[in-house]
Amino acid sequence: MQFEYPFGSTPLDPDEAIDLFPSHIRNQADLNLWEEANITQAELWVNKRQRQFHMSTVLTEGFVRELHRRMFNRTWRWSGTFRKSNKNIGVDWTQISVKLNDLLLNTIYQLDHSADAIDEIATRFHHQLVWIHAFPNGNGRHARLMTDCLLMTKDMKRFSWGANYASISTDLLRTKYIDALRKADRSDYSELLSFVRA
Repeated sequence: MQFEYPFGSTPLDPDEAIDLFPSHIRNQADLNLWEEANITQAELWVNKRQRQFHMSTVLTEGFVRELHRRMFNRTWRWSGTFRKSNKNIGVDWTQISVKLNDLLLNTIYQLDHSADAIDEIATRFHHQLVWIHAFPNGNGRHARLMTDCLLMTKDMKRFSWGANYASISTDLLRTKYIDALRKADRSDYSELLSFVRA
């Protein structure tokens, strides 16, 4: 199968691409639909358990991996497994666990001690999780759902992730999201803060 990579996405290595489970998938449209159905199952899992979410259980490496596994376990053999190669984005693959655990501990500290609004802390968390880029693929989608799980631990409403931009195309919405992340790379979170609640 030939993979198509939209603007801002991370190409799979050949070793990662061969780990596609379903044999019936023949094109990118099939893959997109299959992944969407897989992610819907993960969303249902999250919704059933959200009342049980606490910082001490959600902001852990184990939960980060389990959420990714549930999002892609019917699609990719490597679901829930950290990448084993460097990409065009993200930390060196050998540093993923260290950087991720630093982020998780720092976020717990901020939620407990910072005067910053929870939306700001969650937005920075999202950006940093995308920046770490822990998995071979699905990092943006995973980071969005992971951030929503963080918000649930504080009984906060989930982010809308640009859903209120109903009049623009999916491609333009993706471009706005990627542009906001790139601004955040330069420590300007203003566009990302607007996007997450838009």
